[in-house]
Amino acid sequence: MSAHCCAHNPAPPPGRDPRYRRVLWIALLVNAAMFGVEFLGGMRTGSTSLLADALDFFGDAANYGVSLLVLSMALAWRSRAALLKGLSMGAFGCFVLARTAWSIAEGTPPEPATMGAIGFLALLANLGVAALLYAYRSGDANMRSVWLCTRNDAIGNAAVMLAAAGVFGTGSGWPDWSVAILMSLLALSAAFTVGRSALAELGFRHDNKPKHADSASHEHSAPHSHAGHRH
Repeated sequence: MSAHCCAHNPAPPPGRDPRYRRVLWIALLVNAAMFGVEFLGGMRTGSTSLLADALDFFGDAANYGVSLLVLSMALAWRSRAALLKGLSMGAFGCFVLARTAWSIAEGTPPEPATMGAIGFLALLANLGVAALLYAYRSGDANMRSVWLCTRNDAIGNAAVMLAAAGVFGTGSGWPDWSVAILMSLLALSAAFTVGRSALAELGFRHDNKPKHADSASHEHSAPHSHAGHRH
């Protein structure tokens, strides 16, 4: 009976939850502000990981804006937005890898003190946003992508602080470059997870075929056995 009731009384869509909308607005403003802080700090310190984190804040601010735009739309539109965000996270990961390779070739280590202070401020900002979004981490692909972005940001901020300590202790840029590589791998991993979930919600399987493709071809190729395969 409980399953029957759940089938006829689904949870309200996230667009009708004013608390989730307020959380997204807070996340948007925090990420936009931290983009400016980290971009200027990264330019000043020469930190690759800090610049990468700044671009991540910019991407997240854009993602929250898209999420607010499609929040009240149908699941298909939210899934398409999640797919677009997954692609953007993947592009960010590739950009960081390329930027890190350039920095390694240049060989100049960043300035660690300002790098560490800004990384700590960014960590506090992301922990606050993550605490607000934690309750919505298990929604549709669009909501999961928002949570994954914030989770990855907090991990990246902590790693930036460790990189600053490493640069300070060794005088080498390798701690900074290693963190930049880690952040790019996190972005690529999140992009794959979100993209796969979005494609599944849009009706595609892992073999990139629509779910109805096999059933349709089966009906045409074996019409006499249709009743035997009915669920």
